[in-house]
Amino acid sequence: MSLNLLTVSSTIQCPHLGQAILSTANSSISIENQLVLLESDIHTIAGCPFTVGNVYSPCIRIEWSLGSPNLSVGGIKVLTKGSLGKCVNASGAPQGVATISSTQTEVATL
Repeated sequence: MSLNLLTVSSTIQCPHLGQAILSTANSSISIENQLVLLESDIHTIAGCPFTVGNVYSPCIRIEWSLGSPNLSVGGIKVLTKGSLGKCVNASGAPQGVATISSTQTEVATL
């Protein structure tokens, strides 16, 4: 069974092609020496060009939900390709859903 887990080496972007900067509080589950991301992780976004009219309104972070129902770290669900990443601007307004381009499938515990 392929879990398609998200790790710190996954490729994730906001809908306007800003790049997610991935880090995690997880220190116990990795795939190919890359730590698996958690539902509680909040990721910053760099390079979002989004504007509303003439006002620059970049996505600045991704907030996650819908982690794996079957795999968790310390009671916190891990992120999978099916997880939902809400991209928000500086005032917290949602601006779309994150695009997940790459995942990993082999699990190892540390």
